[in-house]
Amino acid sequence: MKPFHGLRAVACAAAFATTAASPVTAQSTYEVPAGAHFNAQKLDRLGDYLASEIAEGKIPGALLLIRQHGHDIYHQAFGVRDTATELSMTDDTIFRLFSLTKPITNAVAMMLIDEGKLSLDDPLSKYIPSFANVKVGVEKKAPDGSKTLELVPPVRPITILDLMRHTSGITYGFYGNSLVRKAYVAADVYGGDFDNAEFAERIARLPLHNQPGALWQYGHSTDVLGRVMEIVSGKSLLAIEREKLLDPLGMNETRFYVTDPEKLKLVARPMPNDSDFHVGFESRAVVPMKWESGGGGMVSTIGDVARFAQMILDGGKFEGRQYLSPKAYELMTTDHVGPGSGVDRDSFYFPGDGFGYGLGFGVRTDPGNSKPPPPGSLGELKWDGASGCYLVIDRKQDMFFVLLEQTPSWRQKIQPTVKRLIYEALEN
Repeated sequence: MKPFHGLRAVACAAAFATTAASPVTAQSTYEVPAGAHFNAQKLDRLGDYLASEIAEGKIPGALLLIRQHGHDIYHQAFGVRDTATELSMTDDTIFRLFSLTKPITNAVAMMLIDEGKLSLDDPLSKYIPSFANVKVGVEKKAPDGSKTLELVPPVRPITILDLMRHTSGITYGFYGNSLVRKAYVAADVYGGDFDNAEFAERIARLPLHNQPGALWQYGHSTDVLGRVMEIVSGKSLLAIEREKLLDPLGMNETRFYVTDPEKLKLVARPMPNDSDFHVGFESRAVVPMKWESGGGGMVSTIGDVARFAQMILDGGKFEGRQYLSPKAYELMTTDHVGPGSGVDRDSFYFPGDGFGYGLGFGVRTDPGNSKPPPPGSLGELKWDGASGCYLVIDRKQDMFFVLLEQTPSWRQKIQPTVKRLIYEALEN
């Protein structure tokens, strides 16, 4: 990571009321670099806010980095990584990314597409034949009011593009109450110690939630994509991601599990009463399995995520190396589910109001319907995960920020508040 710029003070724990189990540590006092467009006094509100969330027992701690024009505008650590150990939050703290894994996996998939190893137009069944037999589950209502599931053929095959933009019809079983989602639960798709090959076969035996290409549907599409990546590369998902992206980019702590016993103490934990991530399975970052979930299984640090973010901000390039071709970058960062795409949205459209979806990122396409509209620029890229880890890349402002925290319950309040405070401090 690039060095801090102008951060002089290191501790301000006494400035905030806090419990003994949740001390607040933070860097404060700023000299905003020349050429940056931030108000230092307004940036201080970020520290006040996150410290208050810690003092109220909502989160043990957090890391926040804002970088603009290649300089660290704001880089602070708050609280502890684990209330049981009371070890301070530091830059080497390891976080479970959950769905913030998806953009990383998609980026490596785009690199394989650049190399001609696969194509967005390829049918999924070309690589995993079981998906040639998949059916779509259509709910029918009986005269007595009960619902039954009719299985019908897909109107067209699932493609690699469908996997990358979440239009495959593959879903998750841990939200909503449709009969297809209930079928995921009944199938116990997370049972036992399985690898990516077995997991893809489990998904292929289940009905699709909707016709391919018809609806943006969040689910295990990226996990199945990970299996395709293994097949075309002849390597494990971690091996191909390390070869193409993680090792060259210097993302040395980004893996699927923490396998070094000495690093277990670095793993961030949520508050003890906030440990259910609502994703249908136990997060096993510290208990290695065969499964390497390209859709939600990675662990990482703030330095690693910042390297990835800087590469995306700079058009697929980092420190002189081009990771994504201009075409691949354009495909990743352009809305693929907007008007004319034929893709519908329902109440589970997680990119949110004002956002389309690229190939791994939500893409800001319009101000949205909220009054006033939420902050951000057109073309903004974003994604997050169930643990609260959050990445926003604002290409217009040549800026990104990374918020790392572990809170399934409070993330939907903390993330937008942090974003609002950042943009209130931004001076054009």
